[in-house]
Amino acid sequence: MTTAGDIMHRGAQWIPAHETLDRAAQLMRELNVGALPISDENERLCGILTDRDIVVGCVAMGHDPSRVTAGDLAKGTPRWIDADADVDEVLHEMEEHKIRRLPVIDNKRLVGMISESDLAGHLTADQLALWVESVYARGATR
Repeated sequence: MTTAGDIMHRGAQWIPAHETLDRAAQLMRELNVGALPISDENERLCGILTDRDIVVGCVAMGHDPSRVTAGDLAKGTPRWIDADADVDEVLHEMEEHKIRRLPVIDNKRLVGMISESDLAGHLTADQLALWVESVYARGATR
C-alpha cells in the first residue's frame, strides 16, 4: 500500500499566522515552494497560503504585504491528511475539496506536503488524468 508519507515532499514548514506576507514570500523563495501551511500559536493548521493568495489577496488589492499577515488570508476549513493514509484517500480528499496542495500530518506534527508534482511522480497516467479532471474542473481552488 502506498501512503501519503510515501509520496509527500518532506521538509514542509509552517508559516505562523502572525507572520507578514512579505516574510511568507521570502520563505517561499528560500524553500522553492508556492504554498505554506499556516499555523496558529499552538502549531495547529489554520490554513494554507499560496503565492497567488499574496498577489491576488494583498498586492492586487493595494495592500502592503509587510502589514498583512498570513492569518489575515487564512479562510475556510483547512484540509490535511494523515501520513499513514492510503494514496486513494489522498486523491479523494484533494478531489472532493478541489485542492492542489495537501499538508501531511503525523502525530499532530507537519511532516510534508503533497502537491501536483508529487502526484505526477507516483500515479498512473489514468489516475493522474482523473485527478486533473476533477480538481481543475470549474470552481477549483488553490
